[in-house]
Amino acid sequence: MFEKILIANRGEIACRVIKTARRMGIKTVAVYSEADSRALHVEMADEAVAIGPPPASESYLVMERIIEAARQTGAGAIHPGYGFLSENAAFVEALSTENITFIGPNADAVRLMGDKISARDFAMEAGVNTVPGCSDVITGAKQAIGIAEDIGYPVMIKAAAGGGGKGMRIAHTAREVEEGFTSSMNEARASFGDDRVYIEKFVTSPRHIEIQVLADGHGNAIYLGERECSIQRRNQKVIEEAPSPFLDDKTREAMGAQAVALAKAASYQSAGTVEFIVDESRNFYFLEMNTRLQVEHPITELITGIDLVEQMIRIAAGEKLSLTQKDVSLKGWAMEGRIYAEDPYRSFLPSVGRLVRYHPPEERAGESLVVRNDTGVYEGGEISIYYDPMIAKLCTWSPDRMQAIDAMSDALDGFRIEGIRHNIPFLSAVMEHERFRAGTLTTNFIAEEYPSGFQGVALDSTRSKALAAVALFVTHIEMLRAQGIAVATGREEHVLTVRMDDEFHHGRIKPGSDGLHIFWREGDVGEQKNGVLVSSDWKPGMTIFEGKVGSDYLVVQMTRDITGSMTLTYRGTMIKAVVMTPGACELVDFVPREDSSGGGGFLLCPMPGLVVSIGVVEGQEVKAGEPLAVVEAMKMENILRAERDCTVSKIKCAPGDNLSVDDVMMELE
Repeated sequence: MFEKILIANRGEIACRVIKTARRMGIKTVAVYSEADSRALHVEMADEAVAIGPPPASESYLVMERIIEAARQTGAGAIHPGYGFLSENAAFVEALSTENITFIGPNADAVRLMGDKISARDFAMEAGVNTVPGCSDVITGAKQAIGIAEDIGYPVMIKAAAGGGGKGMRIAHTAREVEEGFTSSMNEARASFGDDRVYIEKFVTSPRHIEIQVLADGHGNAIYLGERECSIQRRNQKVIEEAPSPFLDDKTREAMGAQAVALAKAASYQSAGTVEFIVDESRNFYFLEMNTRLQVEHPITELITGIDLVEQMIRIAAGEKLSLTQKDVSLKGWAMEGRIYAEDPYRSFLPSVGRLVRYHPPEERAGESLVVRNDTGVYEGGEISIYYDPMIAKLCTWSPDRMQAIDAMSDALDGFRIEGIRHNIPFLSAVMEHERFRAGTLTTNFIAEEYPSGFQGVALDSTRSKALAAVALFVTHIEMLRAQGIAVATGREEHVLTVRMDDEFHHGRIKPGSDGLHIFWREGDVGEQKNGVLVSSDWKPGMTIFEGKVGSDYLVVQMTRDITGSMTLTYRGTMIKAVVMTPGACELVDFVPREDSSGGGGFLLCPMPGLVVSIGVVEGQEVKAGEPLAVVEAMKMENILRAERDCTVSKIKCAPGDNLSVDDVMMELE
């Protein structure tokens, strides 16, 4: 077994590998760019080596610097994580010449499966079902349009060296093919150093289901069930679960058998994932094979009890698999939510900055509930523009799917992040969505359910009342504290009103030995019989309420602004609550409302990023929906379009400019 390994990666996956290595008694070496000098993975590792400037192309992607770091520290093996050099055959070969073990498959398998075109052809030869398409490398937009029209719309434009949703575009028209071809090439070049793309038929109403495989260097290969990865945005997975709510045993076994057959045909060794597109009739088609650890590997670990990182290390050390297919059993259900630094209320645009607060839910490992949070950040750390915007991978496990979903909802409610925008409200909303809970999923889920973007979740009357009760409970406790009355013995009643948007909830709060009894009132008339008991250990200063409102258990985040009003965050909803006395409530109608009308004569940069191109000139008339500019942020290209018919009066930036959020890019008339 190895005495010391180097992790050629950063962030949460580097921390994840370090944890397993530490448990196995293996020392670890971290590498870091200038932007990551104070990163969590650097702190966790036994040793750390600086490898260059912030851009990945000058640090994490420079194999010579990674190898030199291994030489300096005496690391006998390198775990690549995912992304960066994890699927680079030249890197595997370079390590071999240095007598450094690559914790992953051999170079031939990496090269074969890492090139999506050759992988597709090889899969066909191996008898694996494949999607109709053209494997030829496309050299121009005109050729791309011709191929797309021959195959028939919609089509998927894909990077030959792609992965992780980079360099992928769905196109329904010739115009979208032309735009997608250019963006796919640019993203592929930036992410993989390879701008080759190809086209295949896009299966409508598809599910994205993948099979986890393990193979050793002794001819043994098994599969560890499947993961459902259909909740995607821009071909990037957002929520995954294991197993799939759609597969039956027969389909699972057939997909598993094909995945294992492909791995054996490729002489594969290590952990790998064979991804399939599955249609409504459970017909499945090979999508690609990822010759590395997947981002979503924790949910497979949770339902199988198998540490995939440990298996990769043991296989790389020459050991045989200690498991056979009969030893693999799937227990319970697991969910994973990818928490990203992005603003779901602004088309999921990236957000960068300092994590002013970072308080994840407490990790647990019980017989009926597991909460796991794989992360590489900490409170006070920076989310950089240079790398993927993932903050953490929050996972839950329970005996059945509904329990796992509810556990994820509670964990998300208790996950507190401040200082940057994040997608937790969106993840919470999906967990609550009837279609998601029913398991009726496709890769079009987000586009179909949120066609105009995510605007939050409207509360029903029951939950609105429950949040109003929380606001009253919190305010009552704070008032007792302010009056110098001990909470435990306080018997003072309060009559208060909660205003949430344009809704008013009037309540009388009566302390009791079992909590606070809140009786709802209509105006100033007598008490209603529909009171509710609120019980919690909440104390002034706490930012999260955990407790029971009636028979329901709630986890609610709370922040106060300088006016004293509070913002309550629960199940994908952020709502402002103002608690007032009856006298103050009578004056509400006399308070002027805020003017919510905005300007509109400018194109503002929606995120910190690099201007890739400007698609218009001054004086040009454009129609709504036409592209104005392209901005790259966190390795993804974002096309900015005109929201209305207008004329470009002035362009205030140029390709190559680095812009901050809300910088003026153009003046529009």
